[in-house]
Amino acid sequence: MSKKIMGVSALFHDASIAMIEDDQILFAGHSERYGAKVKLDQDLNPELVKNALQYGSPDELVWYENHWKKRRRQVYAGEYKQAFSLDSFPKKYLKKHGLSFKNTPLSTFDHHYSHACAGYYTSPFKDAVIVVIDAIGEWDTITIWEAKDQKITKLHSTRYPHSLGLLYTAFTVNIGLKPLHEEYITMGMAGYGEPVYYEQIRDKYVEWMGNGEFKLKMNVHKGVDFKPKQDTAQSMYDIAASIQALTEDALFNIMRCAQRKTKSKNLVFMGGVALNCKANSTISNLWDNIWIMPSPGDSGNSLGAALAKRNEWVEWKTSFLGYNIDRPYPVKDIVYELSKNKICGVANGRAEFGPRALGHRSLLADPRGPGIKDRVNTIKKRQKFRPFAPAILEEHVHDYFDMPKGVEVSPYMQFTAQCKKPHLFPAIIHVDGSSRVQTVGKNDSPGFRALLEEWYRVTECPMLLNTSLNIRGKPMVNDEKDAEDWEKEYNVKVY
Repeated sequence: MSKKIMGVSALFHDASIAMIEDDQILFAGHSERYGAKVKLDQDLNPELVKNALQYGSPDELVWYENHWKKRRRQVYAGEYKQAFSLDSFPKKYLKKHGLSFKNTPLSTFDHHYSHACAGYYTSPFKDAVIVVIDAIGEWDTITIWEAKDQKITKLHSTRYPHSLGLLYTAFTVNIGLKPLHEEYITMGMAGYGEPVYYEQIRDKYVEWMGNGEFKLKMNVHKGVDFKPKQDTAQSMYDIAASIQALTEDALFNIMRCAQRKTKSKNLVFMGGVALNCKANSTISNLWDNIWIMPSPGDSGNSLGAALAKRNEWVEWKTSFLGYNIDRPYPVKDIVYELSKNKICGVANGRAEFGPRALGHRSLLADPRGPGIKDRVNTIKKRQKFRPFAPAILEEHVHDYFDMPKGVEVSPYMQFTAQCKKPHLFPAIIHVDGSSRVQTVGKNDSPGFRALLEEWYRVTECPMLLNTSLNIRGKPMVNDEKDAEDWEKEYNVKVY
């Protein structure tokens, strides 16, 4: 008999809901993209709940973490208000948001186990080593798991307050950015700096990086007090480069430890740190195959919780799992606009599950044009140092990019690669010569693939600049009204 399972992730950041039925993923969406549109919204938006329930009422409800363990850690950390809040009990919270159903049981799983399940049960691997690294779960901050024949076993854990993710977040705040929001900007800033503070940061904050362990000398949950001698813009770039380099070294060490613990040549990498595409590219050569589910952070834990309950693989077909704008993909209209050196948006089909726009909620431009990067940054109100990504026909990627060893394709923008002809594509090249590449294969989004094919036919250029259809600090466009409003406000045609 068919069974629908709904997973829910909320009350920390980036709330989400996922619904599965047997081996099919019916829906997965982010709360931030609905209603009031609060970036990384920790609460369930009523419109998200309504959208999810269009796929039916669940037979089982699953919460993404163990709230009792989390409360004990919150007491330990001095977060008494959160620890003793009655409103954050999952059953009460879900009922408040219209997710209470007669004869529908509620289950909970540990935070890192939800991450592990989100990765492994969507992967193509029979056996794998799973590495989960984030800021914090209940207590776990780094875990290593062995997965074989649909069974997942924990082999290693590093516990709070020792956290690589928290250290990266602390330095994100240190250089003037928002915690749990703008770590990706830290990664981009690193390209403009040199790791001149690497040893100072390591010696002051890190007790030990070895044999898979990562130990801190102090709790950095509430920030770090690191002040360079010269408080300049360049020193901020250098701090970013230093914490990025330290993170890459720590990650490499953790991955080598994971290799020693299992015989598998397949890696499943999950948790917020798995969104660091520059770091991902430094460890790709350690494995024959890598799978990072496109929403590896906490938003992906709604799907992970549902999969933990199912305890079996699902058929992963696409990351386009959210709200559906059901209309034809206007390939020729978009190509016509782009060929006139215009910038245009796409809001078409089901929205992406995960933080990256992959052709359904995208802002597109010709990557070859002079001044295009500045024009797009002006529209999006972004800092000028921020890089943009190329979306390229999969069969052409090796003609233009030196992909990291072990990475043949990158359909979800999870790795960086050096461009072989950077002078031809100034709009998608970062200051260090790299690009966060999205490959688009014949079995990926039919509409976006057709667009790239037509663009290539007309221009002999197999790629486009692809960035998310949003403004800095705001969620991506989600529905038809969002698209209409965006077009009017920013004077950019959205198809």
